[in-house]
Amino acid sequence: MMRSRLMVGVVALLGTAALGAVAHAETIFLSTQLRPIESAQKFREVVLGDFPDPVQFIPEDTGPFITRIRAEGETGKPAVGVIGGLHGDLPPVQQYLDNLDDVMGQLGDRKLIPSFVELGQYGTGHQVYVPWMQATYVMAANKKALPYLPQGADLDALSYAQLAAWGKAIQDATGERRLGFPGGPKGLIHRFFQGYLYPSYTGGVVRTFKNADAVTMWTEFRELWKTVNPRSTSYDFMQEPLLAGEVWVAFDHTARLWDAVIKQPDDFVLFPAPSAGKGRGYMPVLAGLAIPKGLADRDAAVRLISYLTTPEAQAAVLRETGFYPVTDSALPGDLPEGARMTTVAIQTQANSKDAVPSLLPVGLGDKNGEFNKVFLDIFQRIVIRGQDVKEALETEGTKLAGIMQASGAPCWLPDAASDGPCPVE
Repeated sequence: MMRSRLMVGVVALLGTAALGAVAHAETIFLSTQLRPIESAQKFREVVLGDFPDPVQFIPEDTGPFITRIRAEGETGKPAVGVIGGLHGDLPPVQQYLDNLDDVMGQLGDRKLIPSFVELGQYGTGHQVYVPWMQATYVMAANKKALPYLPQGADLDALSYAQLAAWGKAIQDATGERRLGFPGGPKGLIHRFFQGYLYPSYTGGVVRTFKNADAVTMWTEFRELWKTVNPRSTSYDFMQEPLLAGEVWVAFDHTARLWDAVIKQPDDFVLFPAPSAGKGRGYMPVLAGLAIPKGLADRDAAVRLISYLTTPEAQAAVLRETGFYPVTDSALPGDLPEGARMTTVAIQTQANSKDAVPSLLPVGLGDKNGEFNKVFLDIFQRIVIRGQDVKEALETEGTKLAGIMQASGAPCWLPDAASDGPCPVE
C-alpha cells in the first residue's frame, strides 16, 4: 500500500513538473534586427538576462526570415513565438500575424509613441505589431575635422555642397581622403541613397529615380566621392574606421557608430545628414514585435513583448545596442555621454525645419533585395566605374520599374501616393 501511494506521489510530482516545463517552455524569438554577433550577444546576455522565461533569440537575414514565417504559417502550428522586424519587413508575412489589440490593451502604462502605434496597424485599425525600438542614420565627425569646416557652415544645418567642400579641405590639408561611407558587403550605403541623398536632391526615391534632379545628384556625388576614403567600399560599420582614425567624417546607422561615441565621446561630434534643394532627407527606422497566428503558448509570447516594452528593458537596449526607446518615458539619467550625444543628433535631425522623412521600403516582399541592389548598382556604375549618368539611370530605372510592377508595391514617403505600383517617372 505504501509503495503504491509512493508511486502515485511520484507520478503526480512528475506530472506537475511536466506542466511547469510547458508553462515555461522556451520561446523562439526570430528577428531581422541585432544581427551583428556582438549586438546579438549583448541582447541575449544583458537585455534578456533579467527575463525569467527561457528565450532563444535568433537573428536572421530578411529573406530566410520571411521564408520561415511563411512556411510555419502555412502549417498553422508555428514554432516561432515572437517575431521582430522593421516596419517594412512584416507586410510580406502580415497574413500570418495575430491581432494584438488585446496585447496593446495591457500596455497602456508604457507610453508608447502614438505615431509608432499607428504605424504598427498598417492602416487596418488593428494592431499588427507592437513598437519595439527605433533608430536612424546620422553623421559623425572626429573633432580633428572641425577646423576644416567651410566658413559659416553650421554642423546642424550642413548642405551636401558644404560636405564636399569640407572633404576637399581636409584632403588638401592632410593629403588623405577622410570622408567615409559604409559601402562594404554588409554595409548600409543603400539606405544613404534611399533615405538621404535621393530625398534631399529629388524629393522622392522611386518616382524621381532618373529625373533631372537625379542626374544632378549623381554628378555631384561622384565629384564628392573623390574626397572619400577608397576603403569605403569595404567598410561594413563606420565605428571601426572612425576609431582607427582612417575616417574623420562618416555616415552610418546610429547602432553602427555606437562603439566610437561610447568609447571615445570626447573625440567625436554627431550631427544631422546634409541637405540639398528639396530639403534634409532622413530615414526613421522603426522595429516592431509580432506574434504568429495559431501559436500554442501565446501567453509566453505576450509576456516577452510586455517585458521588452518596460522602461528598464528599453533603457537596456539603448545602453547595449544603440537602438532607442519607442516610448515617451524619460531616459535614465545615468546614460553614457555617447548615448546622450546620439539622442540630441537624432532629435535635431528629425526636428530640422527642412526635414524630409523617408520610410524604409514597404510592400516589396521578396523583391526587397532586388530593390536595394538597384541602388548599389547605380552607385557602382556612376561613381565607381564612371559610366554616363543618364545612360546608367535609364538602365537601372528600367530594372526598378520591373521590380515595382512585379511586387505591386504602391509608393511610400517621400514619394507621392500612387494607385497601384509606384511608377518610375
